[in-house]
Amino acid sequence: MGILRKTLFLGLFVLVVSTTAFTQTTFLNLQEAFAKSYTLEAKGDFKLAANALKTVYEDNSYETNLRLGWLNYMAGNFNESIIFYKKAIALMPYADEPKFGYIAPLAALGNWDEVINTYKQILENSPHNTKAMYYLGTIYYNHSQFDKAISYFKQVADLYPFDYDGLLMYAWSNLQLGKKKEAKVLFQKVLLNKPTDASATKGLALASQ
Repeated sequence: MGILRKTLFLGLFVLVVSTTAFTQTTFLNLQEAFAKSYTLEAKGDFKLAANALKTVYEDNSYETNLRLGWLNYMAGNFNESIIFYKKAIALMPYADEPKFGYIAPLAALGNWDEVINTYKQILENSPHNTKAMYYLGTIYYNHSQFDKAISYFKQVADLYPFDYDGLLMYAWSNLQLGKKKEAKVLFQKVLLNKPTDASATKGLALASQ
């Protein structure tokens, strides 16, 4: 019985060591693939960088899916980029990071309805995310939906009252809606931030007419 127990113990020990060594080897291979992908990315070889990661790809790896989403986007493979970003979102549904990445290929394909929907999902999860507010407001502004745009720029300005980008777009939205008095005040604030700003100077002149 003693010999049997000793034999079983040694067998289990070898199994544990082998599993640990395999896990370590897997990590080192993954680390090497990521390092290679960064080197190739720096050279502008986005497709090769993606291929380096695909050699160690696992469907349940958030980090690999996220990075493959980015590299395929940079390579111009927008549909493939979307696939990987969707997998990353599914793996980390409460994370803002993959959603911001997902927006890039969607925008490149002109899928603005899904872009807007994704920004709104980000704001549901992170109500004070000014990056999402600003870009969502910009989309509405560029589509001449100034009444929708202004609400997002107002939120940015409320949270960051002296932020250049938020103030400038808030000012222009007010001007587009015919609120010259409000726009004038806001353009003046922008010019305190950037005294020679061309856009704010032009806007102030229009608001003062």
